[in-house]
Amino acid sequence: MKRVVVTGIGMINSLGLDKESSFKAIVEGQCGIKRIELFDAEAFSVKIAGEITDFDPNTIMDAKEVKKADRFIQLGLKAASDAIEDANIPEDIDKDRFGVSSASGIGGLPNIAKNSVICENRGPRRISPFFIPSSLVNMLGGFVSIYQGLKGPNLSSVTACAAGTHAIGEAAKTIMVGGADQMLVIGAESAICGAGIGGFAAMKALSTNNDEPTKASRPFDADRNGFVMGEGAGALVLEEYESAKARGANIYAEVIGFGESGDANHITSPIVDGPYRAMKAALAMAGNPKVDYVNAHGTSTPANDKNETAAMKQIFDGKENCPPVSSIKGQIGHCLGAAGAIEAVVTLMAMRDGVLPPTINYTTADENCDLDYVANSSREATIDVAMSNSFGFGGTNGVVVFKKI
Repeated sequence: MKRVVVTGIGMINSLGLDKESSFKAIVEGQCGIKRIELFDAEAFSVKIAGEITDFDPNTIMDAKEVKKADRFIQLGLKAASDAIEDANIPEDIDKDRFGVSSASGIGGLPNIAKNSVICENRGPRRISPFFIPSSLVNMLGGFVSIYQGLKGPNLSSVTACAAGTHAIGEAAKTIMVGGADQMLVIGAESAICGAGIGGFAAMKALSTNNDEPTKASRPFDADRNGFVMGEGAGALVLEEYESAKARGANIYAEVIGFGESGDANHITSPIVDGPYRAMKAALAMAGNPKVDYVNAHGTSTPANDKNETAAMKQIFDGKENCPPVSSIKGQIGHCLGAAGAIEAVVTLMAMRDGVLPPTINYTTADENCDLDYVANSSREATIDVAMSNSFGFGGTNGVVVFKKI
């Protein structure tokens, strides 16, 4: 099969509107979680989130087009545009052979909620004609393909919090079997609205530490009490290796393995076995290399962090053999379907710069979470091989492994 490399990346999250500013903030241990401003959350038990501020969709879309696209699409277009620019794609590239693999966990939830209320209170004739095309998850890939003129395969992953990582795997598979020469991966999410926050809060999944937003998300810490919702987008240009080498592209890393699995256990409660088997499959495909860093799913929920730690101990044959592990969700929140794409970008930048991103707010040890989590401060390290984990509701798991070349 053909080799696949990453030649361009882009991201936007609550710590920055581009990859360099947000990665710098992540390395510095900053936190983008604050009081919600996107809607009035005063009556909600959860009033905090990893919101993006100062983003103007008019900078990446025509003004008349903005109302046709939900916010998750707007964020995805921004990250995608940055990744394409970063990849320095030549004008004469064959766009019939350049595809899109998009991902979102929920898609246009704010628009769904808004138009449902309009239908109920004002009648069906008042529903926006842009409601459906602005809300569908695959419209992220649709908009991106139109804006970038990409006519290759147009795929979409809707697998909860594993969607972004699954989109990377789907794109890599497409190139490996010759279905495309390049694939643009985009994971985007913006579900910070009444229905989103209220729904997750009803499940008792969210932290209610409203008085200390920057300390609310605490991956692997003994005092963790739920995740914090985030929003954002990550994008990667995947390219067939020989094509990338021939045009002198900058190569961040090679995709050497990916794995997927299903828990077949519970719709929302994670277990150890599913993540373990996804990591095992990814590492087996990669040739079982020595892993220098793991970007963990690390949600700050009691069950995930304990189970993910146990799965990593199992896959690496004991605590003493586990590489450094960190989660950036304490800084930008959990971006749901975009998380895997954003975290893949962060992983690639960590490999590029030789730095381990920190896990902030790790202050109280948990006997069930006892690995090296790069607690509170980043540190220099040589990262030749890195793994990124994503696990989602429905018991769906995705893992990707990158290697410097």
